[in-house]
Amino acid sequence: MIELGELNDPVVIAAFAGWNDAAESATGVVDHLIKVWDAELAGAIDPEEFYDFQVTRPLVGFDDEGVRRLTWPTTRVYVAHPDGLDHDVVLVRGIEPNMRWRAFCSELLAGLDDAGVRLVVVLGALLADSPHTRPIPVTASSSDPELTDAWDLEPSRYSGPTGITGVFADACGRVSIPAVSIWAAIPHYIAHPPCPKATLALLGKAEELLDISVPLGDLPDEAQAWQRGADELSAEDPEVAEYVATLEQQRDTTDLPEASGEAIAAEFERYLRRRNTD
Repeated sequence: MIELGELNDPVVIAAFAGWNDAAESATGVVDHLIKVWDAELAGAIDPEEFYDFQVTRPLVGFDDEGVRRLTWPTTRVYVAHPDGLDHDVVLVRGIEPNMRWRAFCSELLAGLDDAGVRLVVVLGALLADSPHTRPIPVTASSSDPELTDAWDLEPSRYSGPTGITGVFADACGRVSIPAVSIWAAIPHYIAHPPCPKATLALLGKAEELLDISVPLGDLPDEAQAWQRGADELSAEDPEVAEYVATLEQQRDTTDLPEASGEAIAAEFERYLRRRNTD
């Protein structure tokens, strides 16, 4: 059982490693927020009931003091009190369970509901026919009609297999906690983790929706380094270069939200807020 205690109008940002986390882009956002917001570990779900340890194995390593430690796969919950925000943020950094997903979501939501969470943002990343030379496509959707109208989101229209992100978002709705899902589309031909460009894109969309400004740290430099590496890979292989050119042509013939006036204005507003908080 996760007990968060009294929090100030908290918002949840959650990501789960595994099928929903192409190139570790979504969990990369939560890892970044834990670091820059100096979030404190508030609790973890007992993994015994939800993970097959032959599939998702525990890890053996050493801590900062050189002591050998065993780390079990689980979902951890952190609490952050970011400067400049009038509410707290709960960060959920998990691993997609191997079993008993409904019980897993119920246990996680019990702690969130007791803390008075008013909104859940679930992050995900998938592999797609997306050229690395263009902005990472990011979409935000919700099954909550009021949230969809208020934030001008896309209603959820996906039909097909889902992961723990979809199950968790559905479970939030069943206990009347509004939930929004933010997804990034990762170039499938260069999907080796990490993908800081996608992490940066997801973070930017979360900033826009939540009207917050997050210190970016080394993320922009890491994204540029990833871009250079992807460009070099494309230049060294004529077949890859030809394929990328085809994807670029397909992408450029469609309306790009990233190039719209509204998107440019939103990005400029985020820049100004971030500059004022530095």
